[in-house]
Amino acid sequence: VLMESHVPGYQKERYGCDRIHVLSRDGKANIPVSLVYTQSTLEKAELEHSHVPVHLHAYGAYGISMEADFALTRLPLLERGVLYAIVHVRGGGELGRQWYEDGKFLNKKHTFDDLIDVAHHFVEAKKWTTKDLLSCEGRSAGGLTIGASINQSPELFRAAILGVPFVDVLATMIDASIPLTSGEWEEWGNPNEVKYFQYMKEYSPVNNVKTGVQYPSCLLLAGLNDPRVQYWEPAKFVASLRYAASNTNERPLLLKTDMSSGHFSASDRYKYLKELAFDYSFLLWQLGINGS
Repeated sequence: VLMESHVPGYQKERYGCDRIHVLSRDGKANIPVSLVYTQSTLEKAELEHSHVPVHLHAYGAYGISMEADFALTRLPLLERGVLYAIVHVRGGGELGRQWYEDGKFLNKKHTFDDLIDVAHHFVEAKKWTTKDLLSCEGRSAGGLTIGASINQSPELFRAAILGVPFVDVLATMIDASIPLTSGEWEEWGNPNEVKYFQYMKEYSPVNNVKTGVQYPSCLLLAGLNDPRVQYWEPAKFVASLRYAASNTNERPLLLKTDMSSGHFSASDRYKYLKELAFDYSFLLWQLGINGS
C-alpha cells in the first residue's frame, strides 16, 4: 500500500471485499463480480435460510471499465445491511478488447444476459438474497443495461434505478440529424442496415416493454439539458411502463427530471450528495429497509 486516505469514522476491519466469477449462460464467459459489504452482512448472508439485500451496479459499453475502488458514498448502503456488487458485464473493458467486442454490435445482448445471470446466481445458487431484496442500477449506457434486463426478467428485481438511461435506442440511432448519432454507430451499429435494425429492435427497452406484467419499482432520472441522452428517452420509457405494466402503488414507476443539469448530473458537490441521498432513499424504501 503506497497511500491511504483517512476517512473520519471509517473502521476498515468492519468491512470486506471480494471478487467472484459467475459462468454465463452461453458458457463462454466467467463474469467478474466485485463485492463490498460489512462483515456482519456477509455472515448473515451465509447463514442457511437467511437473506440480505443485494444491489447490483452495471455499465457494459464503450470498453469502459468499472473500477472496484473505495467510495465513501457507498457506506450508507453498507451500514444498512446492503451487499453491494459491481457486475463487470461484457461490453466493458475489464478483461481486455475481446471482452468489449463480445458486448457490442450484434453481441450486445450478452451485456444484459450477464447481468441477469449474476442476479440468478445470487438468488438461486448462493441463496444470499431473494427477488424481493434484489435491486439494480445503471447510468447512461448502463441505464440501457438495466432497462433491457428488467424487460427480459421483470420478476427478478424489486427495484431499479436508471440514471439518464439510453432506452430509446432504435429511434435515436436511426435519426442521423441528432449530432451524436452517426458517431455512435461505431458502438451500436447503424440501424439503416437491416441486420442492425432488427437486432436493436429486439433489445431496445422502449420497444420491448411487456404488457400485463409486474415490473420492479423504477426510478428514472433525466436532465433537461442532457445532450447525450435527451430527457424524452426516460420519459418515453416510464410512460410505456405505466401504460403496459400491472404495477400497483406499492411498486411505483417514477420519473425525476432535473431542470438545470445535463448528462453528468450536478457539478455542485452538495447538490450531488442530495441527489444521491434521494436515490438511496428510494432504494431503501422499496427494499423495506428502515432506520440506521
